[in-house]
Formats: sequence, structure tokens, C-alpha cells
Amino acid sequence: MKSSNILAILAVALISLPAMLAQAPKDGPAKAPAVKTAPAPKKSVIRPTIPTTDRHTPGKVFLERADRLTYNQARDSDVQILVGNVLFRKGDMFMYCDSARFNEVTSSLDAFNNVHMEQGDTLFVYGDELYYNGEGELAELRAYPGKKVKLINRDVSLTTDVFFYDLAQDVGYYETGGTLSDNQNILRSLQGYYYPATKDAFFYLNVDLTGPRPNDTLRMYTDSLTYNTDTHIAQLMCQTLIVNKDGEINSTSGFYDTNLGMADLYDRSTVHTRRGNTLTGDTLFYDRNKGYGEAFGNMVLTDSTRKSELRGNYGFYNELTDSAFVTGDALALEYSKADTLYLHGDTISAYTLADSTKVTDVFHRVRFFRRDIQGLCDSMSMVERDSILYMYDHPILWNGDKQIVGNVIYVHLNDSTADWARLPESGLVSQHIGEDCYNQLTGADMTAWFNDSTLRRLYVEGNVQVIMFPMENDSTYNKFSFTESSYMDAFFNGNEVERIIMWPNSTGKVTPLYLAKRSSYYLPQFRWYGPLRPMAPDEVFDYPPEMADLKSQQLFGKMRPDAYTVRGTATGRPKPQTPQTPVPQRPAVTEPGDSLALKPDSTMLTPDSLSLDSLVNHQVIPDKIEGTNTGAETDTTTVPDNDPENEADNKHTETPIIKEEESNE
Repeated sequence: MKSSNILAILAVALISLPAMLAQAPKDGPAKAPAVKTAPAPKKSVIRPTIPTTDRHTPGKVFLERADRLTYNQARDSDVQILVGNVLFRKGDMFMYCDSARFNEVTSSLDAFNNVHMEQGDTLFVYGDELYYNGEGELAELRAYPGKKVKLINRDVSLTTDVFFYDLAQDVGYYETGGTLSDNQNILRSLQGYYYPATKDAFFYLNVDLTGPRPNDTLRMYTDSLTYNTDTHIAQLMCQTLIVNKDGEINSTSGFYDTNLGMADLYDRSTVHTRRGNTLTGDTLFYDRNKGYGEAFGNMVLTDSTRKSELRGNYGFYNELTDSAFVTGDALALEYSKADTLYLHGDTISAYTLADSTKVTDVFHRVRFFRRDIQGLCDSMSMVERDSILYMYDHPILWNGDKQIVGNVIYVHLNDSTADWARLPESGLVSQHIGEDCYNQLTGADMTAWFNDSTLRRLYVEGNVQVIMFPMENDSTYNKFSFTESSYMDAFFNGNEVERIIMWPNSTGKVTPLYLAKRSSYYLPQFRWYGPLRPMAPDEVFDYPPEMADLKSQQLFGKMRPDAYTVRGTATGRPKPQTPQTPVPQRPAVTEPGDSLALKPDSTMLTPDSLSLDSLVNHQVIPDKIEGTNTGAETDTTTVPDNDPENEADNKHTETPIIKEEESNE
């Protein structure tokens, strides 16, 4: 068939088709044709695609996934609306949420519901809302009421109401209060910064650190603190109080290892121990677990119980062993009484023996000052078990106008006061009464008892020698007496002499001053060390050249080999006892109103209470013995002992009297 015919047939068919369709059906009337409307245009749906751009492009955020994405053309054509399983990525940081608004141009986004951020398998941040500024690369996470934003970095957890994370600097922070915790501590503050990469945290305003374990009593209070969650070391940046069951630490600068309990502190810090002691220093090291503190520069160790202090340029204190050491301008202060004792030495140490006896030693250039007593020696030791203070190597004591010198001086203390003192290796007691006149008393072994700050009794045995300058009625001195004996026992009542007993023999004479040479005024052992005497607290640090010469002086000869032996009461001999039985009829008695003579004596007793604040608080030798023979010489009288048991001991030879008078120089 020709093509022209085919086209003609199609044309006819198209013309007749409407009429055919308009014919009514055979079975019924014709119906009106249905009116059809045009369908509404469909919305333009954009399915997210994964771009091939490098995900580590600086400052760029990429959309990785969403169930649905639309443009909010009515508001801003650059903002994408994302719903369902939304995932963004910036470098190695992934951000998840249920829905979000995303500006791909500025890389900014707002995310809502089930928001969390992940970086690797170590850093996680959870919140309810996220606002990310692409230009500043700053993320702000918020929590709904009753909930918290939470950061987790391995064993570190940080919670707050509003959390900021600077992705450029890799630091998270809060400004409305937050809490950071690790497996060692919990830290709270109003402001805080945390660097996950370095594990450093910075806290400001009302900082509170505490151990999370129930039995850990560690608490730290400050306004600025640096803390590392890996090392658990806190750096102190301002006034800080550290409290635990072992005590307290006050410092403004330093480091505290909360794991080991060790502190390196600077800028004048103080440790308060559980014993009540305090250790202060310009630089301070403290080990909490070992109870050990070490101070450098202006060290001060205070014992509140004993009311005493140790000071120096360097020192340490061990609380567990209750021992201390100080050197470099070392100074000990004792202020349990109304007055303060200042004691200096090159080094001062205190320690505890195996039997819990406390011992305090002071070595070299020892000098001390108190208003009522001053002294010096080369070394000193205090044994708490015996309550005895030992002074070695030419010790010297001063009290008022009196001076005591010996090879060794022992002082027995009772409640920080002296109740008896002893010079076991010879001693010399001197009293300056005016110009170049000194009362003097020496013996091989001297013991003094005290009562209520007053000398009550003085007992001397062996080689007793006495020089006295009695005062005349017109308060002048025109003679002196010299007396020798083997034993002497003197009793005092306040400043007055009750009686003096000398036995078995005593010899002596009285010499007018105008007939005597100046050299006869003094005993051979006499030296007056007034220039060495510390007269003020600061003078305990002085070291006069004459003090170095004391070691070369042997006033009393060499000491016994056992002079330093600690046994019994640590004096080398039994503790001095007060005689309780009548003395046989051999002593010479000197009483006020009587001339120097020998008389029978009655029972000698000492007071029931014996104590004194100072070693010598009143005169040892009376200013005047009334009734003393004022002639140029005094005969010696001997009274035999009537006790049969002592008859052999009383066959003594009478010492001749020195009758030759020396002319005045």
C-alpha cells in the first residue's frame, strides 16, 4: 500500500474518533464525561551524596549522612535541613544528631537531640543541642533541664550544663560550673579548661579537689589550679589549702602529687601535722605517706604541745618517728613559761630511741638566753627519760650577778623547770659583788637543789674552797675570807643563809684588803667570762673570739673517762639524794650571828617540793656572814667524830693556818 493511502486512513480515523466516543452505550443513556484536573507539581527532593573532597581540609565540615535533606528556600537557600541519623565530619571529629540545620558555605551547623561528638575511640562528648560556628571552629553543647553535657576521655569524665569545645585548639571548657573526675580525684569549679591531647586541666574560681574513694580524706581548696589527669599532679597557683587525715598544707605555689601524696611547695608554705606540729619554709618538700617534711630557707618547726620552735636555714621533720633536724643559724625557742628561752647551736637534732625516749642534741657554739638565765657550751643534750639536760665542754651559766663554770653541768628538769643541778667534774660558782671583788666557791663535785625558783640547798664534796667578801654595815667591802674543807652543805631560805656545814676539818683566814695582793682575791680556777655572756636574744648568734679559746683552757683538769657515759640517771653516779639521817658531830656550822666555829648539827632536810625556772635564780654564796672573825687570821678548830663506826675515817691531820699576810699591791 502506498504511503499516501495510509496517511489518508489515519486522518479519517482521528476525525471520527470523538464522535465514536460520544455515542451512548447500547445498554443505557449516555453519561457526561469526567472532568480531570492537572496533577500538582512534585517537590524537588535532593538525596545526599558523598563528595570526594579530602575530609581533612582545614576548617571544613562535611555532611556524611542523613535520611532526608531539604533546602529551606523561604529563609536561606544556603541552609540545609537534615533529618534522621545525621552525621557530620570535620577532620577526625565526627558529630551525630537526630536533626540539624547545616550551612555548607560557612561550615556552621545547629544540631538537636541525641547529640554526640566522637574523635577516635578515646574522646566522646554528649549533649542535647550543638551549635557549631565554622569560622571560629567553636562548638557549644547544651543540655536540657535536669540533664548534663558530658565529656569522656578514657578514664576522665567532665560534666557541665554548657560546654564549649574549640576544635582548632583541641580544648574544651565551661564557664557556668562543672565537674571533672578521673580514677584518682574529683575536681569542681566555676570555670574549667581541659586539653584531651595533653591531659592538662585548668580550674578557676571556687576550686575543690577531693578523692573519690570513700576512705580518702584528701581535699584541696583554691581559686586557681592546674591538674594533669594522667600524672594526677596538681599545680598550685594561688592560696591553697590541702586537707587530709594526716594534717593540712597551706601554700600559694608548688606541686602536689595526689597519687603519691608528695608536695613540692614554694613561696613560704606550711605543713600542719596531725601531732599538732607545723613545718614552714620558703621551699618545702613533704611526703604525706612517710610523714616526712624538708624545709629550705627560713625554716620554722613549731611544737604546739611543748610550746617550742626550731628555726634555721635548713631543716626536716619526720612525724612518724617524731624526729627533727635544723642547721644554719639554728635556733630553738621554748615559751611554755612567761619568758622565752632562745637556744642557738650550729646544728640541733631531736630523735626518739628504741624505748621511746626523746633525745635532743645541740652541737657546737651553743649559746642561750632567757631573762633570768644565760649560758654557753660546745655541746648540749637533753634526755627526756631522765629529764636531765647535759652541758659539755666548758659550760658556763649566768644568773644575775652569778656565774657557774664546770667541765660538765647536769640540770634535772621538772615541767620545764630545774629542781636540781650538778657539776660532777669540778665546778666554780662566782658572784660579782663590786669592782674586782667576787665571791667564789669551788669543789670536786657540786649539787644544788631548788624550790620555787629559789636555791634551797648547795652540797659540795671534795676540795672545797671558798673566798667571800662580806659587806660591812656601811655597804662597803674592806676584807675577804678564805676557807677550805673536804665537804660543805649549805641551806638557804630565799636570799638568806640558814646554815652552812663544813666537815671534817676546815681552815681559813680573813685578810683586810689593804694588806692583800690583788691576785689573792681569786681562786686559781677563777675566770670571769662576762664578755662572752649573751645579753639579748639576738646575741645568741654571736661568736666572740674568746669563746673559741675555751676549749684550750683546762680550769679543772681532765674529766673522768665515764663522764659522758649515760647510765642510771645518766649522771655517771646515782641521782643526788638528800641526806635524811643526822650528820655525826663533826661538821662545822656557820649561822647568822655566830662566828666561824664547829657545832653539832641536827637532821638536815630539804623541802618536799623542789623546782625552779632557772638553773640559778638566787645567790649561792651569801653577801655577808654575820659575826665572822674580822681579824687578819682565823685559827682552825677540829672536833673529833664520836661515832665509833666512823672513828677510822676521822683521824685527820689539822691543816696549818697561813699566817703570813701579803702586802697590798
